Amino acid sequence: MNKVSQSAASQHINELEKAFGAELLDRSTRPLSVTPAGRLYLDFCREALQRKEEFEVALEKHKQEIQGTVRVAAIYSVGLSEMVQIEKEFSRRQPEAALEVEYLRPEKVYEAVLSGEADLGLVSYPESSRDITVIPWRQEEMVLAASPYHALAAKGRVAPQDLQGIDFIGFDDDLPIRREIDRFLREHGVDVNETLHFDNLQMIKEAVAHQAGVSIMPARIMLEEIAQGRLVAVPMAAPELFRPLGIIHRRKKRFQRVAQEFLKLLCEEPDKAVLRA
Repeated sequence: MNKVSQSAASQHINELEKAFGAELLDRSTRPLSVTPAGRLYLDFCREALQRKEEFEVALEKHKQEIQGTVRVAAIYSVGLSEMVQIEKEFSRRQPEAALEVEYLRPEKVYEAVLSGEADLGLVSYPESSRDITVIPWRQEEMVLAASPYHALAAKGRVAPQDLQGIDFIGFDDDLPIRREIDRFLREHGVDVNETLHFDNLQMIKEAVAHQAGVSIMPARIMLEEIAQGRLVAVPMAAPELFRPLGIIHRRKKRFQRVAQEFLKLLCEEPDKAVLRA
């Protein structure tokens, strides 16, 4: 049954008896019977086989578990609340893995990726280079952000010309989103009255909520404030404006499996990954 001949089995038993200095089989009987030493050895073999099976099961489970840490650098406006949900979903899928997220200015995200301090970066208006690879992530619709008490809040849609001369909360000059909004307004011949400017969306949202002016920003960034009744998102009339988000990593980087699994999660339809958490 085990493809071992009788002579080979007899030889093996003889070698074991010599090694142990004890007889395993009683050859004075027919059929052969197992000696007390043989029963001890038989119990030992059974236990060893059982432990081997347990080891193989545990080893296979260990192989399937993803361990380690994936490091992510993200711009502030990706949204802390959204990343918290993504982290929960990643933890549910990979309980043995860890996720570290650091929020930085755009240029610092690129630096963290290039230096190896981050495995992946999340940026808006991503730019590839000789050393950076870009994976398109999503397109976010840009809307007019206004206080519920602002005159434009009641409009179904706003055209670029509706913003002529309006008090406006902008982004700092060196940010990609500022350059894109300036281009949009310039192409439509619109001049706004910039009352304040900040380097992050949270400060801009607070200024808009306190009626210091209106702004243009991604609609999904405002969900919490809209639910609270502090902000209103007014869609832009054609042509619509979108903010592209991308995932960046160092070119030719070899990802550990934990980073591969997190990248797989991000590249799923974004809202599905969040809603499942």
